[in-house]
Amino acid sequence: MTLVRPDAAPQQAPATTAPFPAGFLWGAATAAYQVEGAVTENGRTPSIWDTFSHSPGKVLGGDTGDVAADHFHRYRDDVALMKRLGLKAYRFSVSWSRVQPTGRGPAVERGLDFYRSLVDELLEAGITPVATLYHWDLPQELEDAGGWPERATAERFADYAAVMARALGDRVGMWTTLNEPWCSAFLGYGSGVHAPGRTEPVAALRAAHHLNLAHGRATEALRANLPAAAQLSVTLNLHQVRPLTGGEADADAARRIDAVGNRIFTGPMLRGAYPDDLLADTEHLLNWSELVHEGDLSAIARPLDVLGVNYYTPTIVSTPASGAGDTRNDGHGSSEHSPWPGSEHVAFHLAEGKPRTAMNWSVDPDGLYSLLMDVSREHPDLPLMVTENGAAFADDPDEEGRVHDPERIAYLHGHLAAVRRAVAEGADVRGYFLWSLLDNFEWGYGYSKRFGAVYVDYTTQRRTPKSSAHWYSEVIARHALPPEA
Repeated sequence: MTLVRPDAAPQQAPATTAPFPAGFLWGAATAAYQVEGAVTENGRTPSIWDTFSHSPGKVLGGDTGDVAADHFHRYRDDVALMKRLGLKAYRFSVSWSRVQPTGRGPAVERGLDFYRSLVDELLEAGITPVATLYHWDLPQELEDAGGWPERATAERFADYAAVMARALGDRVGMWTTLNEPWCSAFLGYGSGVHAPGRTEPVAALRAAHHLNLAHGRATEALRANLPAAAQLSVTLNLHQVRPLTGGEADADAARRIDAVGNRIFTGPMLRGAYPDDLLADTEHLLNWSELVHEGDLSAIARPLDVLGVNYYTPTIVSTPASGAGDTRNDGHGSSEHSPWPGSEHVAFHLAEGKPRTAMNWSVDPDGLYSLLMDVSREHPDLPLMVTENGAAFADDPDEEGRVHDPERIAYLHGHLAAVRRAVAEGADVRGYFLWSLLDNFEWGYGYSKRFGAVYVDYTTQRRTPKSSAHWYSEVIARHALPPEA
């Protein structure tokens, strides 16, 4: 990725009200463990997130996804709500252990039936289903066998991809292999703030390679079992990295985080090679020549139809002076262990003078514009899709039960203006998925953070569209941004 220096950061352009391109896809996204609930129904077995959330002290408040937003039982009502809001697409993920309880072998038809019914409901409502195969919920039995640090897990994932393609390929035309493999590898096996909660730098790097390999093997399996017109993608949470100052030390800090945060995936997936500087930064931890087998890189670099880009906030870094304080202000949770193997010394900073979300993330739409332009310049023939973008705020119903969230509207307006600006300047961005449709189980934060455009009362499971949902509905109907208030 191209690094953006502070003095070269673009200034926010006035929000344009010009229409988005014809065919631009408007959607919202969720993830299985965050919304489905029903964790023991129809043969589903525990995933690593079931185990992790039930482990004392791992999730704020002891929350679990046992019920979540109860989407498993309420999907028909949720699809009807999507239709009323005018959504054109719904990006959901499949619970691997609902389909293959052991992570291998024949599918459980009762598990597949839920996704068949969900997809049929979406199609009946005129909403395009976008299926993500993996959003962090590895079957626990596969973790017990070693998890993503083991090569066999990538092969099991390819088998699972083939199962899903055969089950839904006649009605789902857009597929994503992995969602944010950086989080799976480095938060799950590095810092331990995500499931399975391991804190092993070498295992995190091994997991990253096997997730890359899983993506490649799954892409091959999907191509073999889907109609030729199917569109395949992977979704990456690319870090929009900026050095804090123009000094050489901070530039090197940015290079390091770009390597282990971005190019560890874009290198093999899009260029067929791991970057030399990443290998050098981590050679004291890992013998890459033993990890990467012959044929792996060609298997990983399968052609894609679109690249999913998730963005929430920029990543500002420096090399701390001797005696500097906490280096872990990276927005990825609190841990004594770093998710940046080989670059544990790098310090992270919040953008000064910017509003903050409830996650304490800086609100900076320029970062999304820069990210889209950087990826577009480096891979001009690869269409892009913003597959997650949104913000958590302290949303509370008023006395009449309405939920007003002007901060979220401002966030979305700024970031959609950034997308529109990137499109106007030549970036081939094909769509935008708001994160998230519903308030849900927010991983290590439990139910304390609300990202949804729709408020969920977790006691009654009542859904209440927030002001931002109605605003987004207007954007979709106009196919353009309204004038900024």
